[in-house]
Amino acid sequence: MASRTSLILAAALGAGLALPAATSLAEPGDYGFWKTLGNLVSPPRANKPVSFAETQGMYPLQQRPSGFSDGFSPGDYDNWQQVDVPVSSGAMCGNGSPYKFFVYRVPDTSNTIMYFEGGGACWDYASCSGQTGIRGARNPNGIPDNYVQNINLLDFQNAANLGTAAASPLIYTHHPYNQFKTGEWNIVYVPYCTGDIYVGDRTAEYVNPDNSNETLVWHHNGLRNVQSVVSWVRNNLQEPKQLTVAGCSAGSIGALLNYSKLRGHFGSTYGYLIDDSGPVFNAPLTSGDTASYPSVPLHQEVLSSWTDTSVIGNPAAEHPLNMLGAITPGFDSNRLASLYGGLSGKFPGDRLGITHFLADGNFSSYSYERFYADIGNDPDPDSKLNKLRTLWQKDTAENLVPLLDATGNWSYYFPLYRDFNESHCVSVLDFRYGEIEELGLDTYDFMNNVVNYRGGPPLRAVESLSSSDYADNHDWFYDLVGGLL
Repeated sequence: MASRTSLILAAALGAGLALPAATSLAEPGDYGFWKTLGNLVSPPRANKPVSFAETQGMYPLQQRPSGFSDGFSPGDYDNWQQVDVPVSSGAMCGNGSPYKFFVYRVPDTSNTIMYFEGGGACWDYASCSGQTGIRGARNPNGIPDNYVQNINLLDFQNAANLGTAAASPLIYTHHPYNQFKTGEWNIVYVPYCTGDIYVGDRTAEYVNPDNSNETLVWHHNGLRNVQSVVSWVRNNLQEPKQLTVAGCSAGSIGALLNYSKLRGHFGSTYGYLIDDSGPVFNAPLTSGDTASYPSVPLHQEVLSSWTDTSVIGNPAAEHPLNMLGAITPGFDSNRLASLYGGLSGKFPGDRLGITHFLADGNFSSYSYERFYADIGNDPDPDSKLNKLRTLWQKDTAENLVPLLDATGNWSYYFPLYRDFNESHCVSVLDFRYGEIEELGLDTYDFMNNVVNYRGGPPLRAVESLSSSDYADNHDWFYDLVGGLL
């Protein structure tokens, strides 16, 4: 397939001196023909680099480092480029290796999507060291070079990168059958290698239960890694007119928990958040009422593993929750789910969206299996899954939907089931089989409602009929990809 750059150049040669007619498909942030052509010759520089004031305070940004080569070529359009991050930024992976991320730049728009990679979480030796596979930390050995350079959804021989390729039409450029407009924007791919949903700020030591003399030193450094990415984007790219922040699973929680600070660093006219399969259910940290709030044990466990909880509530102490409280009116550090209302109040003009399957068997496992003995010790896989789904659906109905309904700009879309990836991540691989048939809706309706500069009321839909979802809900391609992942 011809690249966008080559097509623009071909159009320029064919146009001569005639100015092409404006296209009806143009959106805010898109450049005109001649501006785009000029960008090919002279790539635009950052128009809002990090100021000195932004290098001060809690979790600051960084100005462009002098004498460091990050490997980025401003004029290398329509290709994935690896961006290396200096150690001086404070960024690193869980194993202490250097952090890096990836950028796909286009010449014809300033619009940008920042996509947070999904991939599990960890809070003990087994899950952080990689022993638990997909149920643990992603990239426990650090991020490989050229991690996303050769993404090809149809390249079945490269199974190592297929998980990234299958991530979402939100970021897959030239998707073969499910293209979405953000896949044609500038893309900033934020890899995941700290096991802390991009919000950790603590170095932990995990003892090997099989060998008490073996200790894993693990850097839950997610929040500082995100700050290094934001700093680079501000220092190297033009500020986007439309900004989408998105992710799946752990990446979607990372997008949610970082949105307030990240969005505050960009003066974009239009802001969109897509939280795909990473809900933060209402679960007061000081509550012992797990019957009403099933996610309380999970929230308590991860915060104590990934942060220094002793300083929560001290506004002068550097801590992710203290930071969120300082910049997000209405956020209560004892109740993480208060962030939904806090974001809505802080960014009333932004379009915020959350989606997940009601039959999710992956995130529900993280949420409950290790904290409820009757689930974790159940030898019957079907019985265990039913127990997980019961709590998951209770949390959704009682500890999420009412919070979203109380806002003016949260959309939500909760289909029941898809026979792929444990019904986890509505937008992974493609947007198919996510319909809510009884309402005549599909995943495209939700995505187009959220990523929509024209505005309009939020879309709110929950599936209640199950018969259609459990029939004709996958195809040979799902089976093939699922077997390789």
